[in-house]
Amino acid sequence: MSAIPPIAAPTSLSFDPVITQIGIAPMAAPVQGPAFSDILTSGMKQVETKLATADDLVQRFALGDSIPVHQVTYALEEARLSVELAMQVRTRLLDGYRELMNMQL
Repeated sequence: MSAIPPIAAPTSLSFDPVITQIGIAPMAAPVQGPAFSDILTSGMKQVETKLATADDLVQRFALGDSIPVHQVTYALEEARLSVELAMQVRTRLLDGYRELMNMQL
């Protein structure tokens, strides 16, 4: 009759020893991307840039510079759509926050 090996004491390893015994390496740490706040900040900077560009083109057009009207219209529409998208993102974020706050624990 063969002896049964004793059960080893638990260790503080960050992976399951059985996984390593069958030849599967522990999972690597997830790849870190940009922070959520950085994404929002860069998006708002892009909106500000488009607004400033549209404002500059409108002023130059009003002063009589040789700016084509279609270029001014395009810049204004692009700025309007950027602001509208930013407002939609803000609304969705607030809705999500309110839903989390209303959850019962």
